[in-house]
Amino acid sequence: MNRRNFLGRTAMTIPAVPVLQSLMPAAAPLPPEADIAELQRRMSAGALTSRALTQHYLGRIAAIDKAGPKLNAVIEINPDALSIADQLDRERKSGKLRGPMHGIPVLIKDNIDTHDRMQTTAGSMALAGHIASKDAFIVGQLRKAGAVILGKTNLSEWANFRSNNSSSGWSSRGGQTKNPHVLGRNPSGSSSGSGSAVAAALCAVAVGTETDGSIISPSSHCGVVGLKPTVGLVSRSGIIPISKTQDTAGPMTRSVRDAAILLAALTGVDPEDEATKKSDGKSAADYTSFLQKDALKGKRLGYEKRHVNGGNHLVTEVYMKAIDTLRGLGAELVEVELLKQMVPHGAGEFNVLLYEFKQGVNDYLARANAGVKTLAEVIAFNEKNADKTMPWFRQELLESSQAKGGLESAEYLESLKKSTGAGTTIDKLMKDNRRDAMVGVSSGPATFTDLINGDYGNGYYFAQPAAMAGYPHVTVPMGAVQHLPMGLSFVGGAWQEGPLLGMAYAFEQATLARLTPKFR
Repeated sequence: MNRRNFLGRTAMTIPAVPVLQSLMPAAAPLPPEADIAELQRRMSAGALTSRALTQHYLGRIAAIDKAGPKLNAVIEINPDALSIADQLDRERKSGKLRGPMHGIPVLIKDNIDTHDRMQTTAGSMALAGHIASKDAFIVGQLRKAGAVILGKTNLSEWANFRSNNSSSGWSSRGGQTKNPHVLGRNPSGSSSGSGSAVAAALCAVAVGTETDGSIISPSSHCGVVGLKPTVGLVSRSGIIPISKTQDTAGPMTRSVRDAAILLAALTGVDPEDEATKKSDGKSAADYTSFLQKDALKGKRLGYEKRHVNGGNHLVTEVYMKAIDTLRGLGAELVEVELLKQMVPHGAGEFNVLLYEFKQGVNDYLARANAGVKTLAEVIAFNEKNADKTMPWFRQELLESSQAKGGLESAEYLESLKKSTGAGTTIDKLMKDNRRDAMVGVSSGPATFTDLINGDYGNGYYFAQPAAMAGYPHVTVPMGAVQHLPMGLSFVGGAWQEGPLLGMAYAFEQATLARLTPKFR
């Protein structure tokens, strides 16, 4: 759950990370920006092993996350990562390849269960020491695909559903994550650690989760690609929940192609998540098949009017340049007022989250190995340990959720009707205007991290419509304002991940707008 919310003058010099080169045969040094295709090419050629690659990322985590700029993006390292890599190397040597994710190190958000020696805590000290009894479905999918689970990323505690005054990227267990582009700026939440880690090349790719903006906003702020899938395309079982209506996991990567590869590895019908039954026959075995440089040619796009007529003129300049690029790539564009039409639906969303969080967390904790078994016990734990759990902000959202009744209440049902009606509104707007997708500014430039006052907005936020509707949303870097990246959003109808990825890829390849972090 994203909450809407010192520009340094010099770049930081990061210590060299020689681990990979010392372990590889004589070969060209591996660029930090290397994508999955390049990594697979080198492993296939025998110039790289999964073990060496895993050690390379562990070296970068030591040099950049735990030392140097101290991004604090990684909350825990998987002690079994190297042994997993070794096994995958043996499989490769014997001729067994599981697919494009074989041997690729992945970081996952610390609200996703792993049945190993790592904890799953949602960043909360109340869940410290919790070892899941089995993998989340998507973790099982990653393991089957041959991924190396490298570790877990920090996040906004309870996926940013704890306080109205929280600082995105802060958790009582993990502390504050930084934005790798400008360290005093916020990485946004709640998948802050995944966004920061991917941008700084602490992993090949990462997995985040979203309820409303928690993949899209940190991806935009950290200058990476983020994909929030249609709710039901990716299983939620084994993920600490906020909302059964809006929650989903999704890829956070440095390129659209890597997002497409990772998405295919995550999908699948899960008997423990009813929503995934709707995805049967609607997912693609290979989302990279949609990635064509001319994918925007002939497409009809609606672009958000509010992002043109107000706010920061520097943001407007970047946005309008992106619109011109889309036109130059053959798309037809017309202004739309999607955000204005979302106002009636937004009036119901918050209540939906309050009701569903209580039930979802109670259900999760009842089956978990944690020391707390209910939301009420979490609240009591935080009060008892307030000096450690609540040094900056409190837990009024947990308390408000606890005060709600069950999902049969009239207030909940009315709020759910309002919120999910966003899908009908989007469908009608796209049909009436014969649009293939909607575009807008994903999120404006990153604001300062302020632990005392909490998050504040910058006037740009495009995640809510797709979040309430449960529809897919892709953000891709489109430019920057004073070293602070911003993303361009592509929003479409249900199960349209492939076409959206294609459009995002065409824009990405035409602009190459992604910035490498300088740790300013």
